[in-house]
Amino acid sequence: MIRVSVILLNEGLPSTAIGPVEVFQCAGTLWNTFVDDELQQHFDVTTASVDGKPVRCAAPMLINAETAIGEIDGTDLVFIPTGGIDVEAMLTRHAPLVPWLKKQYEAGAMLALVCTGVAFAAAAGLLDGRRATTHWAAASDYAQLFPKVDWQPEFLVTEHDRIFCGGGVYSAIDLALYLVEKLCGHQVALDTARALLIDMPRTYQSGYAVLPISRPHEDTRIRRAEEWIQENFAQQIRLEEIAKGIGMSPRNFARRFKAATGKLPGAYLQELRVAAARQRLEGGSEPIQLIGRDVGYEDLDFFREVFKRHTGMSPADYRVRFGSAFAPRIERTL
Repeated sequence: MIRVSVILLNEGLPSTAIGPVEVFQCAGTLWNTFVDDELQQHFDVTTASVDGKPVRCAAPMLINAETAIGEIDGTDLVFIPTGGIDVEAMLTRHAPLVPWLKKQYEAGAMLALVCTGVAFAAAAGLLDGRRATTHWAAASDYAQLFPKVDWQPEFLVTEHDRIFCGGGVYSAIDLALYLVEKLCGHQVALDTARALLIDMPRTYQSGYAVLPISRPHEDTRIRRAEEWIQENFAQQIRLEEIAKGIGMSPRNFARRFKAATGKLPGAYLQELRVAAARQRLEGGSEPIQLIGRDVGYEDLDFFREVFKRHTGMSPADYRVRFGSAFAPRIERTL
């Protein structure tokens, strides 16, 4: 049984805590009940507040916590919801949460944080040098407050060294279901999504990320090159021609591109093509050779090699794991 501690925050949005509680509670139970199958509860969920008292939400309601964070004797996963727009006030209201969160992480717990709640891990120094996301409207402020974090607000969900971050408010559901899939397997996540009538995590529409795939930057010439590559990635691209088009030598272009995006141009192009292939594999049943050709690979074997290098599995295996072809099973089961 996976022990989950969902932390309730004063002035937070209640859905970002209650939604994940329901996802974890229903994993292995609700769908199984519907189809008269054996119940397999995977998560033991506890709700806690900083002091154990009820929290007053941003919505006009109080939510009771089962316990205080100091009373939690070991946990496998800590889930932090969003805690309000004013980050400094939020951190002040819940000051004991920062050192407690660091202690749990150092003891081996996974951390999952949503929207503005990501600030608690950042304030604890746990995100320094690590990838993270937050709500797009808070991204620029967070980049100034926590400059050591590798902020990637273009991602809906990020994962780095046992720390999982969700972007916007309702990405709390995506993040919770993402964790169900990661910890319990794809089938349990699918069944949970069916039972709750929610979509599978939106991160999978391009394999854990949505475009653009680079981090924000201010290099306007490199941004022009990125936009051109994104529009023409399926073509046979000569990076030397792109460099020439923006008035740079190939060497200077590669250097500037890496400094701005964190990736060399060739690696950026490959990731873009693989992301497009993932989306096609997840959404339909087209021949893999056709998909490979459409995203820029004439050689099927080379396409398979590149895809496996980036995803850890072949295109066929990826389609089985993340594709939408599970619908007929619903009809047979029901």
